[in-house]
Amino acid sequence: MNTGINMDLIREKAAAMRRDCLEMGYAAGSHGAHFGPALSSIEIVASLYFGIMNHDPQNPCLLERDRFVMSKGHACLSYYAALVEAGYLSREEMYTFKGDNSILSGHPSCHVEHGLEVATGSLGNGFAIACGMAKAAKIKRETHKVYCVLGDGECDEGVIWEAAMNAVKNKLDNMIAIIDRNSFQLAGKTHEIMDLDLAAIWKAFGWDVFVVEDGNDVESLLAALKSIQQSDVAKPHLIIAKTVKGKGISFMENNLGWHAAPINQEQYEQAQSDLELA
Repeated sequence: MNTGINMDLIREKAAAMRRDCLEMGYAAGSHGAHFGPALSSIEIVASLYFGIMNHDPQNPCLLERDRFVMSKGHACLSYYAALVEAGYLSREEMYTFKGDNSILSGHPSCHVEHGLEVATGSLGNGFAIACGMAKAAKIKRETHKVYCVLGDGECDEGVIWEAAMNAVKNKLDNMIAIIDRNSFQLAGKTHEIMDLDLAAIWKAFGWDVFVVEDGNDVESLLAALKSIQQSDVAKPHLIIAKTVKGKGISFMENNLGWHAAPINQEQYEQAQSDLELA
């Protein structure tokens, strides 16, 4: 459970999670992996699991645990890496990523006993489920929070806005969404595909909006998350975290080709070197 915030620990976990992502993606072989969107979201997920959320790997079904939903399910490597570093998954299980009969598929499946709350992958669907989870908690008068990571390209989906409106109507102040604003999506740069002023739109929809200029900086993320913890506004909360796609591996950073791809041995060794120098 979260009994305090140790920024050095979170940074250490983020570094370990990047290495875990590389190992899983390499183990997947020709199946490949979504390296870019996973690496951009590392600090977001690390800050939640090792600084903010109430959870217990020894009791994964704890009633009052905070819930986490990776709505951009293709970025599951960062999610799985957090579960490994927190102790929900073993290192042996980590290396089964995308393997036969593995619970670690290319998008998350539901295995609550391993910390996997929701099956996601169809973009927008995870966010809608997260809003429903927050509404259910309100109805049952439970005190836990629901945290959900979204992609910026994912915000093109109509279901996002239907769920966003419903969350405001129901005053879901226990709902915290974080947009991994890495400025790329599958087919190109987000501003070339759908040029949205996300902060203005989410504010117009009635959400309590924070913008973090460096979403790969743990201190900045924690400042926004702690402000939300201390807030008394009866609104759902949103952080727009501006990140770097492929963060931490030189040849993957801001490179659309690494949205999803297999990695060969030479690239793996170069990535290892980059992460060792970070």
